[in-house]
Amino acid sequence: MNSQKTLLVLACSAALSACGGSSDSGSNNNNGSNFASCSVADQNQRFFNYMKTDYFWADQLQDELDPEAFEDVYAVLEELRVAEDTYSYILTEEEYESLFVSAEYVGFGFSQQQVNSDQIKLRFVYQDSPAWDAGMRRGDSLIAIDGVSVAELLANGEYSGVFGESEPGVTREIRWRKPSGEEFTELLSKAVVETNTVMGTQVWTINQQPVGYFTLDSFINRTGSDLNQAFNQFKQQDVQQLVIDVRYNSGGLIRYANQTATQTAGTNVQGKTFVEYRFNQQNQDQNQTLEFNLVDGVQQLDLDSVVILTTGASCSSSELIINSLKPHIDVTVIGNRTCGKPVGQMPNDLCDKVTFAINFETVNSEGEGRYFDGLAPTCQVEDEIVADWGSFQDPITAAARDYIETGSCPAVSAENLQQAAQLSQQDKVEPPVFYNLKQKRASLQ
Repeated sequence: MNSQKTLLVLACSAALSACGGSSDSGSNNNNGSNFASCSVADQNQRFFNYMKTDYFWADQLQDELDPEAFEDVYAVLEELRVAEDTYSYILTEEEYESLFVSAEYVGFGFSQQQVNSDQIKLRFVYQDSPAWDAGMRRGDSLIAIDGVSVAELLANGEYSGVFGESEPGVTREIRWRKPSGEEFTELLSKAVVETNTVMGTQVWTINQQPVGYFTLDSFINRTGSDLNQAFNQFKQQDVQQLVIDVRYNSGGLIRYANQTATQTAGTNVQGKTFVEYRFNQQNQDQNQTLEFNLVDGVQQLDLDSVVILTTGASCSSSELIINSLKPHIDVTVIGNRTCGKPVGQMPNDLCDKVTFAINFETVNSEGEGRYFDGLAPTCQVEDEIVADWGSFQDPITAAARDYIETGSCPAVSAENLQQAAQLSQQDKVEPPVFYNLKQKRASLQ
């Protein structure tokens, strides 16, 4: 597994191979204790020693810690976590593989969200999954499972287990409603679903110019090739403007954030600084500057402007695209304030666990970072699940179209602005990114 873990930054899993293990990304075995190897006390002591050396806020930690006073290493992390740090976390090896290495899971192929007390809507549907093949899409509402209404299942507290085990062949009769009002019923069986990371790629015509749009849901190993499919289409259709939708993207491999930015801006950014990594005072020798790079990219658009759609769930590598492009091209952000994670971490093996303590901060070519309160939108618009990706019935997507047409933010009521602000604040008080990702995975069926 060590060969798969290099430097992880920004989101929950943002591995940065370009940093090539600038600090030890393997096990920290020099624990300086007499405890039995991998006992609770041994893990607690080992983790404390690591934090005193590599934690970004190491200078704020106490000098000593009693390793036998904590029930596990998770409790030690909570003891050491500083106020600014809502992002350090610890995974088991199994959780790590599931969240960050595997690009597939067993299910029907859709992500769901409860939008009120008796309604479930689809946030997205993975391409070529059982749900996709049945015709289910973002914006559809689930009506009934095996003949029992979703409203009844929710009211009785029975919804969470209604889809059964995550095993191939598990079958459910699912009834759903399209935004148009049409209803469909299909018998679906769970299968291995590949999690495509680029969704809804299309080209609009606005002001007589081709405008590209795509949703980027995460940054994992397959993202490079997914991006190429989108940018190949954009290049063939001579796209002159671009809209990148990262509203639910909580981050991932930052090399693909770099690829996204470089394929977008091309010659406007190549050879310039994409990001600078700054470690704690005792690890300044690890500081590093990374240039814009196509990574796995082939086609580039050489655009001098881009529109990016965000919510409070847009985090880490998604924010890095915005912050890194800002000094070089015109970046318009539409939606809600982003989550606020201008820091990153390196993985450290600890017995049967992998620890992800914040190790460094990120800044752009002008030294701008520390956006712990998130990145503010140019136009604030409330997110609603009402239509498929790229539809102008979607309020954020429609606002992007209006901005491209007029150069101005669409008019919104004071009530809508207040609702958007409230939703943004709800996103801001969610648990750390790791837990957001686990919730995201839990929403998949």
